[in-house]
Amino acid sequence: METFLNNMEKQTKIILLCMLLLPVLSKPVAAQTSIFHSEDKKATRNGNKLYDKDNYADAEAEYKKALDKKNNMPEATFNLGDAVYKQKRYDEAIKQFQLAAQNNPDPKVKAQAYHNLGNTYLEQRKWDDAIKAYKESLKINASDKDTKYNLAYANSMIVKEKNEQKQNKDKKKDDKDKDKKDDKKDQGNNKKPDSPEDKPGDKDQQGQNKDQKKGGAQPQMTKEQAEKLLQAMQDEEQKTNQKVQQKQVKAVNVKVQKDW
Repeated sequence: METFLNNMEKQTKIILLCMLLLPVLSKPVAAQTSIFHSEDKKATRNGNKLYDKDNYADAEAEYKKALDKKNNMPEATFNLGDAVYKQKRYDEAIKQFQLAAQNNPDPKVKAQAYHNLGNTYLEQRKWDDAIKAYKESLKINASDKDTKYNLAYANSMIVKEKNEQKQNKDKKKDDKDKDKKDDKKDQGNNKKPDSPEDKPGDKDQQGQNKDQKKGGAQPQMTKEQAEKLLQAMQDEEQKTNQKVQQKQVKAVNVKVQKDW
């Protein structure tokens, strides 16, 4: 009973943890300012303004415009990942955050890219991949509370799923055992007294068949033996016919005396 209560307490804590810890997405990063306002940075800033207004499709278009001007631009690459993530296109977001984590020279942005990569894996319920991404982020920025919370969330989901799988497995096993018991019970109720296994005649016949099989094939008779056997049968038949004829003759010649 104590073990059961402990397990219930652990599961309650896990559920509460899952309710409290929700993944937090890092916002788009601003383009580095410079004296010369290049077209790629201008497009990135426009995209950020649209993103803040929740206009993610138009923000995506601006980030792509910036990348057309400057391929693999770190800020635009990262922010494009945010824009497609908000539109629930998670496979595309993963590619963008991976690129941002690999190519961005700023450690802070690199850590945020890993953080957002972990969040994207969470949306796909890929807990192990999410945990790896969060750990990479914490290697760069160990003090980030949002990443720590999200890492705890991913770990709690793994524990929750394992508990659910175990419960389902136990339930299937119990149902299977119950079905077996019911089948045995039905077989016992439906058994007929005159079933083949209760017939001695059938058993004897089966025994004879087995004996014949054990004895092997009968030896074949030669031609001479067959002719002798046939001749003997004919002689025996002839003797029998003669005896029958003699009896018939005697029966005909017998005079019957009447008792007057």
